[in-house]
Amino acid sequence: MTDWLATCRLCVADIHEALERLPTRVEREPVLQLGQGGDDTTAIDQAAEDAVVARLSELGEDFVLVSEELGERMFGAGGRRHVVVDPIDGSVNAKRGIPFFSFSLAVADGPTMGDVFFGYVYDFGTGEEWTAGRDQGAFLGGAPLGAVGPKDPIEIVAFEGTTTKSVTQRIPGMIGIADRVRVMGSLALSLCHLAGGRVDAACCLKEVRSVDIAAAQLLLRELGIAIELFDDPPFDSAPLDLVTRSRVAAAASPELVAALAEALR
Repeated sequence: MTDWLATCRLCVADIHEALERLPTRVEREPVLQLGQGGDDTTAIDQAAEDAVVARLSELGEDFVLVSEELGERMFGAGGRRHVVVDPIDGSVNAKRGIPFFSFSLAVADGPTMGDVFFGYVYDFGTGEEWTAGRDQGAFLGGAPLGAVGPKDPIEIVAFEGTTTKSVTQRIPGMIGIADRVRVMGSLALSLCHLAGGRVDAACCLKEVRSVDIAAAQLLLRELGIAIELFDDPPFDSAPLDLVTRSRVAAAASPELVAALAEALR
C-alpha cells in the first residue's frame, strides 16, 4: 500500500529541484502551451508537473490521475482510485518569485469530492505542510489543528481567482459581512489558512476545478468548517475532473457560507 505522505514529500523535493533549475522569472514565465485545465502552461508549471508525474509513475499503482496541465491519465488498470494534483497552485506568484504558492495532492477512493480520503498541501514559501485524513483529523506540520478556528462573525476574508474587474465588482457585497480582505494568490493555501484560523473565510471569484480544492477541502471538513460550491451544489457530489462548474466559499458555519454566496451573486 502506498505511503501517500512519503510520496508527497518526494514530489515536493522533486519540485524544489525544478525550481532551482528555473530560478528566475526569465526561465519560469515562458508559456509553452494551453493546459487541459484551460490556463496557460508556463515553463515552471510544466517542469513541476513532469516531476510529479514521473514520481507517481514509479508507484506501480492503479489509479486515475487528474492534473492541472495534462488532464486525466490512467495509471495501471485505472479503477476507482483518483489522485488529484495541482503541481503549482499560485503559478503567477511562482513565476514572478513571490513566495506564496503550493503543491497539493488528494487521493480518493471514488470519482467525487466526497470520496477524498487523503489531502496534502505544501507551502513553498514557508515550508509548512498541511495534511488531512478522512476521519483522522487535520494537521499542520504533524500537529493537530482545531484549537484555534475561524471567527464568527468574519474579520478577514481571503479572495482568490481575482482580477481587478472581479474584485471591484464583488468588494461592495462584503460590506457588513467581513471587515478586511486579503488577496494572496493560492486558493489551496487560503483554504489551509482558514483551517488554521488565520483567516475567517475564503472564496474564489471565478469557477474552480477539483485540482484547486480537492486536498485542502479535506482539512476544512475534518475540522467541521463549512465549504460549498454554491453555484452547483452539493459539494460531496462534485466530480474529480477538470471541468469548471462553480465558485466556492468556505467559513466557520453554513450560515456564513450562505451569506458569502449571496454577496458574491
